[in-house]
Amino acid sequence: MYPRTEALVEELLKNHPKGFDLSLGRITGLLEKLGNPHERIPPAIHVAGTNGKGSTIAFCRAILESAGYTVHVHTSPHLVNWGERYRLAGNLVDDNTLADAIERAAKANAGTPITVFEIMSAVMFILFSEHDADYSLVEVGLGGRADATNIIENPAICAIAPIGLDHQAYLGETIREIAFEKAGIIKHSTPVVVGPQQDEARDVIGEVAEKLQAPISFALQDFDYYRDATGFVYQDEDGLLDLPLPRLAGEHQLGNAALAISAIRKSGIEVSDEAFAKAMKHVVWPGRLEKLPAGEITTEIGTGADIWIDGGHNPDAGRVIATELKRQMVGDDQKLLMICGMINTKEPLGFFKPFSEMNTELVSIPVMMSDAGIEPENLAALAEEAGLQAQATDSLETAIEIARQKYESDPSLRILFCGSIYMLGEVLEKNGTPPR
Repeated sequence: MYPRTEALVEELLKNHPKGFDLSLGRITGLLEKLGNPHERIPPAIHVAGTNGKGSTIAFCRAILESAGYTVHVHTSPHLVNWGERYRLAGNLVDDNTLADAIERAAKANAGTPITVFEIMSAVMFILFSEHDADYSLVEVGLGGRADATNIIENPAICAIAPIGLDHQAYLGETIREIAFEKAGIIKHSTPVVVGPQQDEARDVIGEVAEKLQAPISFALQDFDYYRDATGFVYQDEDGLLDLPLPRLAGEHQLGNAALAISAIRKSGIEVSDEAFAKAMKHVVWPGRLEKLPAGEITTEIGTGADIWIDGGHNPDAGRVIATELKRQMVGDDQKLLMICGMINTKEPLGFFKPFSEMNTELVSIPVMMSDAGIEPENLAALAEEAGLQAQATDSLETAIEIARQKYESDPSLRILFCGSIYMLGEVLEKNGTPPR
């Protein structure tokens, strides 16, 4: 789908670091050479957090589009194709438009030391500045304070999704340190809305907002939400919304939906109650606790199999996924088969432990789309240490065959592909169902 883009990115990866080097100096210099396109993008909703920032972006998009607005969207990482990171006025960017922007950014950079993420962030600003839309939705890549997207000086509003332990090598070892980095997106006098947080994170975010005189709204204090008999209710100082349950599975998505609603309301964007309700039914966020769409893998395992996918990979994500799957169990003895691949920047033990309370077996596989994958044997050993039955395999194909055999003998089996966005991309590609 993106042959020109893939070739250009491969060239970038050969010449520039693939990881993160948190600083705004390089992106500032590159954008100056490009004429500062970040100053000409449509009004931005800037979203940081550890878990739920992508879902919050998805809810914002659904709300704004349901209200008739056009929206640019930047998210990362992608699942299958680089083009998934850039949605222009509702549509994924096409290969030639994206490739042209990459060529321009690389030419302007002229070989100066820079990370690939920084170049691709500059590409986002080029695309957003040159295509018409009413609003921009921008997801932070890593942290916030020194993330390349934080070059945005005057966002319409900032939103901070739940914060947990992740990327400690870059952001710090404690919740307070990580929260300080995430709170770095807050700008002077700019409204900020905050999803449910641990006390340490909440305190830090509040301190940063106070210093910057940024009006702040906290979930479960300044806005509230809860499930009722027919859907869920959102309430803030502007009134109550009686909404259908979100299309995205999981109780945690109520918090993400509420954060998005608060961001829209506090930014002053005019949206009707009907548009908020419509958005809950139409929101889309691939690879986040959803049923695997019908495709090659579902056919191979069995047409009636209960197959789920989720890209969560840290302890908080493990708790959220396990909680939702337990809630949906059809019996206490229903078995869960996890097919899992992870990269070595994550914390497998913390991710696995919530699943030890269920009847869970894990099959570990290599992560083919990353050179940082944990060896399947090592991942299986960590799963056993966390209290799961586990076995290592050499490929996704082998794991699928194991799942087929187990489903054949136990039709009540639930299957979950999980552990890494990179692995999930391989699953969706093999299944023939990339995001669109």
